[in-house]
Amino acid sequence: MKFGPVAPAEALGGTAVHTIRQGALVLKKGTVIGPSEVAALQAAGISQITVARVEAGDVSEDQAAAEIAKAVAGEGVRADRAFTGRANLFAESAGVLVVERDAIDKLNRIDEAITFATLPAYKPVVAGEMIATVKIIPFAVSKDAERQALAIASKPVVRVAPYKIKKIGVVSTLLPGLAAKVVEKTLKVTMERLAPAGASIIAERRVPHEQAALAKALDEVLKAGAELAVVFGASAIADRRDVIPAALEAIGGTVEHFGMPVDPGNLMLIGSARGLPVLGAPGCARSPKENGFDWVLMRLLAGLPVSRADITGMGVGGLLMEIVTRPQPRVEPMADGRRIAAVILAAGRSTRMGGLNKLTAEIAGRPLVRIAAEEALASRARPVVVVTGHERERVEAALKGLNVQREHNPDFAAGLSTSLKVGLAALPPEVDGAIVCLGDMPQVRASLINQLTAAFDPERGALVVVPSIEGKRGNPVVWSRRFFPELMALEGDVGARHLIARYPEAVAEVPVTDNAALIDVDTPEALIAVRAELEGS
Repeated sequence: MKFGPVAPAEALGGTAVHTIRQGALVLKKGTVIGPSEVAALQAAGISQITVARVEAGDVSEDQAAAEIAKAVAGEGVRADRAFTGRANLFAESAGVLVVERDAIDKLNRIDEAITFATLPAYKPVVAGEMIATVKIIPFAVSKDAERQALAIASKPVVRVAPYKIKKIGVVSTLLPGLAAKVVEKTLKVTMERLAPAGASIIAERRVPHEQAALAKALDEVLKAGAELAVVFGASAIADRRDVIPAALEAIGGTVEHFGMPVDPGNLMLIGSARGLPVLGAPGCARSPKENGFDWVLMRLLAGLPVSRADITGMGVGGLLMEIVTRPQPRVEPMADGRRIAAVILAAGRSTRMGGLNKLTAEIAGRPLVRIAAEEALASRARPVVVVTGHERERVEAALKGLNVQREHNPDFAAGLSTSLKVGLAALPPEVDGAIVCLGDMPQVRASLINQLTAAFDPERGALVVVPSIEGKRGNPVVWSRRFFPELMALEGDVGARHLIARYPEAVAEVPVTDNAALIDVDTPEALIAVRAELEGS
């Protein structure tokens, strides 16, 4: 390929290497210079233009890109029309991307003019998704380099393995303390994982966490037609001799590999029974977040074998993320156990109260905010921080004589999140967490605060504790210090409900019998109802 500056008249048939803008003239890079372009360049006073010319023994960029893309494309892949030296490849159907890494590396080493890039190997893809691209860097490449590339691609090097397994059996084992809601949520998350593959759960069992019961249930879901079985243990697999692998072997199955060099997902088991795959799911598979379970599940759904070598090869460039439920060492261990502070949000403008500040409204002679503060002080939570804002002086007067820490939020009009930031920022560094209370919930008693803080147990994964009444979650909520940065990043008049949804594995629900955790005073009618109930009692 010839490359260099020439006069416009000598550029005929060449390709413009740079975009030229002068006066009304705009000549874009890649334009093939014809008579009209020559005339326009001369009229604009351009004396020199850099062009590239394809010579004998060269292949133009678009032709080379198109031919290489067509050659590398395998099952389930289509190549788009080449343009400016690039040909993109797309998935024709949903499935798992399979690439021949060695062949791609060889192709990219032929000549710096030829490049081929793909999405990560074994990535689940959907129809129409771009999965790879061939790009010719200069305006032409030698025929010899192209021939070498086509020789490497004599066998397709990128394909999409379509999903084949559609019928899934799920067995959940049970232990005391594992709520039925956890199992239901696990099934929901699993169904969402299976949906892109067009697979569904056709058999489901729940049995005690015992070898005999699990073996029987596994046998049943396989006989029911499941093409793949997944076991969610109430307790994580700890050893090849544990309940789940023992149950698999009891029905004549085999354990092919236990453990994965990814995090989260370490404690996963892969095996088979009757020629069908069986997965012992790690605990993180109950969460919708990506983990090692996804990597294996999607391959199996596409009918791709997953060997021990495949599993052990997932260490480099694999998953590595912090798990919020994993215990973390403190800078200094607490001598007197966990310490939970109380943050009472009392900065709101009471916009639905018709001009009345609900926080200073009285029930049985006590302002609502004082009731909330006194109950917090009667609990084990320390310190107690009250965040004020609207009508600061009146709210602080209602707290007179109480041993609470007052913090003012000058930005209270911007919403609840600003008060939460002020309250958390005021806490001493040695607290392990905080129970966030609302100043307009006068029926929340010290006993409920103590019940919730007692359930806070980071070592057991209970980093967020919420009260639950007949399946409905309420307030106040206990938050581990680990979540303080995310809580302080909230914006506007919003709470932290979406964070609870984001980290289901870290949430512990405490069932309560009364409605105190659901009732706040937002309207005059609500104040009248709560006042009648409390004063009547």
